[in-house]
Amino acid sequence: MDPAALQDWQAVVVQAVAHVLRPFFAFNQHNSLLFWPFLLLTVALSLLTFALAQHSFRRDFLKEYRQSYFTRAVWGHASAKADYRFYLVNAIVFPLLFAPLIVSGAWIGQFLAEGLAGLFGPGGMLGTGVWVNIAYTIVFFLAYDFGRYLGHWVQHRFDLLWQFHKVHHSAEVLTPFTNFRAHPVDLICMHSAPALLTGLVQGVFAWASDGSGYYLFFGLHIFVFAYNLVANLRHSHVWLSYGPVLSRLLISPAQHQIHHSTQQRHWGRNIGFALAIWDRLFGTLYVPASREHFEMGLGDGSEAQFHGVWRMYWQPVKELWQRRRQGPQAMDRGLGRPG
Repeated sequence: MDPAALQDWQAVVVQAVAHVLRPFFAFNQHNSLLFWPFLLLTVALSLLTFALAQHSFRRDFLKEYRQSYFTRAVWGHASAKADYRFYLVNAIVFPLLFAPLIVSGAWIGQFLAEGLAGLFGPGGMLGTGVWVNIAYTIVFFLAYDFGRYLGHWVQHRFDLLWQFHKVHHSAEVLTPFTNFRAHPVDLICMHSAPALLTGLVQGVFAWASDGSGYYLFFGLHIFVFAYNLVANLRHSHVWLSYGPVLSRLLISPAQHQIHHSTQQRHWGRNIGFALAIWDRLFGTLYVPASREHFEMGLGDGSEAQFHGVWRMYWQPVKELWQRRRQGPQAMDRGLGRPG
């Protein structure tokens, strides 16, 4: 074999192996919720939350803590086991088959900047400097977070998309791996909406400034990094509430757990991710007055239908096909979890 061809083949093999192994080393990837600092802080916050709830560090504190949050009933549940398997498989499948379908924010930004320059001439009126970067950092994050809200909201509002989002809501127990329990159609919606809005922000700032950038920490947008510090607790059974005032500004882990509740009064509530302002604006905010107890899942007994990798991929398509065969009335018979 030609040496150049052999080198190319070896490079392909190395890339393929690296792609397969990547999900096993997420603890060392700063853009993953399983990045080790995020996991350590998750444990620390859960310990602190448990201590405050118990009002003491008793002798059997750690034993009680483990029995509360690290039980086989949660981590060994069929739902959790399905999460582990789906995390590994989809981490390999999604980037290869579905990621190219996501809207490119960078492309939108470049297209818009060139369009504005063509219409109005060279920009640059904002110049450069700290305040431009601060403004860009804030506006970019607002657009990103609203995009995530919008991508999430449409999946609760429109029955067609809800059938795919049901995969995520079929989880009967919550662990950090439930973050990754999302059908490819779900992921395309959740990534494309913020990419579209942040692309518009990028384009405007690229044209209006002489070079602006948002502030980073560990290679992430600084506000996204701050959000990731508590994000794993959203998919957990640790009741961490921000209280009646701050919960109207930020979505607490407790509020997102309510979003997973089977109780109808919780359906379509707390759709936001970091900020609660979008839920306030669109009437989907739910602030608990105190600790609430509820089961997680779909609430119709169909959760087990999704507790398998192949089922998570295929079940939404199967259900939509069956409903289509039943006629238009079956397709329009109402929303599963209205927003």
